[in-house]
Amino acid sequence: MKYVLMFIETEQYRKDWEAKDQSERDAAFEAVGRWFAEHGQKITHSTQLQPAHAATTLRLSGAGEPVMTDGPFVEGKEVVSGYVEAELADLDEALRMARSWPACPVVEIRPAS
Repeated sequence: MKYVLMFIETEQYRKDWEAKDQSERDAAFEAVGRWFAEHGQKITHSTQLQPAHAATTLRLSGAGEPVMTDGPFVEGKEVVSGYVEAELADLDEALRMARSWPACPVVEIRPAS
């Protein structure tokens, strides 16, 4: 079954990231690289998204014209920063994979068709 794991940054995660020195960032990138290598046979697609300020949102109200705004789709403190699609046996396997993610503190898992 296909699952999408969405990696979600929090405001605190972003602040902590910006406070890291280059050696700490390099170590974090290496940890993410190891995670991708470990799960690479199951990942069918992945991407890192541009920051939320680069987003454009179209709100479809059903009445009148859609409203277009710059920025993310919700006013919130969490932003999806990337995702992977993976072929996995079941939700338990998706949970095991998500638990080992070494970066963003939130991972949303959704079945995909």
